Amino acid sequence: MSANPFLDPDLVRGDLYRSSDRLADRTRALREAKIAGRDGADVIVDLVAQRTPPGAVVLDIGCGRGTTTLRISDRLRPRRLIAVDASSALLATVRTRLAEASRTGAAICADFHHLPLPDALADAAVAAFCLYHSPAPADAVAEIARCLRPGGIAVLATKSLDSYAELDQLVQTADLDTNAARRPSLYESFHSRNLLDIAAAHLTMLDILHEEHVFEFADVTHLARYLATTPKYRIRLAGAPGDLAAILRERLPAPPYLTRSTVSYALAARR
Repeated sequence: MSANPFLDPDLVRGDLYRSSDRLADRTRALREAKIAGRDGADVIVDLVAQRTPPGAVVLDIGCGRGTTTLRISDRLRPRRLIAVDASSALLATVRTRLAEASRTGAAICADFHHLPLPDALADAAVAAFCLYHSPAPADAVAEIARCLRPGGIAVLATKSLDSYAELDQLVQTADLDTNAARRPSLYESFHSRNLLDIAAAHLTMLDILHEEHVFEFADVTHLARYLATTPKYRIRLAGAPGDLAAILRERLPAPPYLTRSTVSYALAARR
């Protein structure tokens, strides 16, 4: 078992993505807390749109619940859109969301280290907030590059190693996880500082962006909603997040609670 939940294959296949609910709850809590920073899906689609012609073939690798997939469909209207994820539960959500939006796209369950796609298929590929699940992200980038036509572009997105570090201190102060500040970053395998080197090993770099996102949790209930869904900490509470909020109220200073993350985007092309 890995010390990093994002690199533990049993957890990734199991509790983390067995259903889409936990990811949806975590994403919603963060989105509601954000007070600075552009929407990630919008930035990604802007970067793809800069260099992708109409009628393109576009891959969304590690598509999750399909938020970026839908944005690609709406903005780019690709000739063919293929969403790939290792979680069948997340892909079921993607299919539902596409159907509800009257959009078409294929949803393929696959490991991004071994994409069941032919060489030089796509004009563009996105791998957003997923490659930190790989112990060898350079191998996944090589596989994405293989699926791009010569000159096809890729947008890779990740977060900084110190993302949400302020929450480590809050969790430790509340005595919910005494090792919180010593636990490895969830993003240790693919992060803002190694993004450039990993991408450049298999792609030609065109641009790289780093943006600071700031989040404000206005009360303990909101903070508990996020902490109950993040896999970083070892918090064991049967009634979470309600019981968790009660403990935070007793043990933490008054809100608000601020935290930060650097979000990084690489725009690159197949050589």
